[in-house]
Amino acid sequence: MISSWIHSLFGQIAIVLFWLSIVGLCAEIVNRATGNNELVRKVVHIGTGNVILLAWWLNTPMWLGVSASILFSAVALISYYIPILPNINSIGRKSFGTFFYAVSIGVLVAWFWSIAQPQYAAIGILVMTWGDGFAALIGQRFGKHTYRLWDMKKSWEGSGAMALISFTVCALILLFTIGNLWEIWLISIVIGLSAATLEAFSKFGIDNLTVPISSAAIAYFLTQTLINL
Repeated sequence: MISSWIHSLFGQIAIVLFWLSIVGLCAEIVNRATGNNELVRKVVHIGTGNVILLAWWLNTPMWLGVSASILFSAVALISYYIPILPNINSIGRKSFGTFFYAVSIGVLVAWFWSIAQPQYAAIGILVMTWGDGFAALIGQRFGKHTYRLWDMKKSWEGSGAMALISFTVCALILLFTIGNLWEIWLISIVIGLSAATLEAFSKFGIDNLTVPISSAAIAYFLTQTLINL
């Protein structure tokens, strides 16, 4: 009875909304405790990205995931001009990261749900969710060794965190779905380095689109090439 309710459409929506409400509550607590909008954004960034694991576990229909992506993309885009999400987007801030983030989820769900390979969508989204989230936090807190790309200031500590966490995310998911093969470690190294590079060179929040889609695509094609011959 409980299992059938969980996997029903109503149950899936209820579980996702419950998780998002927890994320929202945590963001509000952080906002009241620190008043740091950037930290609030990262709490939401990390928290919402994990919805992909719920969608994978619940075998959420592709149309539902894509529809949710379109809805949140529209809300994110409007919020840059109307303060719908004041603690997530700052009006006039030269970044469309939240919009690209929502779009990337829809693209990856449409792609990998259609070929019954949701683990690669999870790799792409979680590389961005955890890698970029902690890269920013670690870079701001511990970034002592900086470098510049165009007009952007980056830190080696932040870029290193992006590479390490992206490697870990990819390795864990592939180990869970494929098993312990040497190719998995090579694929994960490539993902870690490529994700860190794309994040470093991206402007205006475009890394929220390029990092997840590229990470998922590289993981998928390398897996097909090196393992599933």
